[in-house]
Amino acid sequence: MAGKTGARRQRSNETRARLLDAALKLFVAHGYDGTTIEAIARAAGVAVQTVYFKFGTKIAILKELMDVRVAGDHEPVPTVERDWFRSAVAAEDPRVHLRHQVDGAREIYDRVVDLLEVLRNAAIANEEISPLWERNKEQRHEVQAQLVKTLTEKHPLPAGMTLDRAVDTSYTLLGPEIYHLLVTERGWSSEEWADWVHAGLCRHLLGEA
Repeated sequence: MAGKTGARRQRSNETRARLLDAALKLFVAHGYDGTTIEAIARAAGVAVQTVYFKFGTKIAILKELMDVRVAGDHEPVPTVERDWFRSAVAAEDPRVHLRHQVDGAREIYDRVVDLLEVLRNAAIANEEISPLWERNKEQRHEVQAQLVKTLTEKHPLPAGMTLDRAVDTSYTLLGPEIYHLLVTERGWSSEEWADWVHAGLCRHLLGEA
């Protein structure tokens, strides 16, 4: 019995993953509003009712995609407990701290920047989606605030740079909008983006020339 239960659970998980993959491709290609539940079902090779049974709504699919793609796995581990965040906090050298901060963002955006662009565009005209985008921005700002506060305990901010301004600077330079512009649209590699952002953060937050 246990073996059959395990096999059913595995098939269910595989179907769920297939639906998420299909939805991601369609969202990126056609936008959130241009993608239907029927199209997701068709792309995943399942019945429409299967999609409703697994997720209930299209927005639930988008929410789960965001959770899984940002984290990089299905584990319920918050950002502050992820390895890259812990490494930034633990680093004694402020430049190394900022390097971990940038590399953590790069790893996330490599996975999720296209989906974040879908979310950002959908939020402009879709009142149902707008709170998701606003919450995503709030979460990113909260993470940057924690990291910058920790940074100031290792190195003073340059003269005239307030903590709030430092957080805004980090939040902006490490935002998905700039990553999308430079990497997706202008053809930079994500490593080039990371080096540019790291240099900018060192200049603005550490006062390096």
